[in-house]
Amino acid sequence: MAEHDLSREERALFNPAFMALVCVRAVQGYEKQYRSACPIPVAVTAAVMALQPSIRTALPATLRSGLMNWLDENEAVRVAMGLNAAALAAVVRPGLLFALQIDVLRLQGAGLTGKARAVTALKDGPGQNTAIQKAAHQLGRWLPSTGSISTVLTLLGVQA
Repeated sequence: MAEHDLSREERALFNPAFMALVCVRAVQGYEKQYRSACPIPVAVTAAVMALQPSIRTALPATLRSGLMNWLDENEAVRVAMGLNAAALAAVVRPGLLFALQIDVLRLQGAGLTGKARAVTALKDGPGQNTAIQKAAHQLGRWLPSTGSISTVLTLLGVQA
């Protein structure tokens, strides 16, 4: 998705600083749940999913919900990921790079770690921004619960 393909509203939402924050929130969720570095595909996938309103509204209320059952009950998630994942990943990646450049995320082996207390959630501004951050945090905790990220990506119908 080239910048000229985006509307003014999309350019404002998908700016690298906000995309960095969304990635950080996914990494924070993963670290909270697993106490280890977050695999890069988990951070990117969580951010891509969190950006999609149809997926955010379908997320379960609890982490106890099984990913495979949830996907079976929400076929629209696979459809949305198939249609949007590549384009959204293209706007998430510059945010991830920005987070690394400003040192709010760090590479640790093949994963990402957040700098302790370096970034907190934005609580003011449009409700959509808060909803995206909450979803990214939840997805960072929940996506790996099924197994390897390659399994999760296969279930979602996307490739790393």
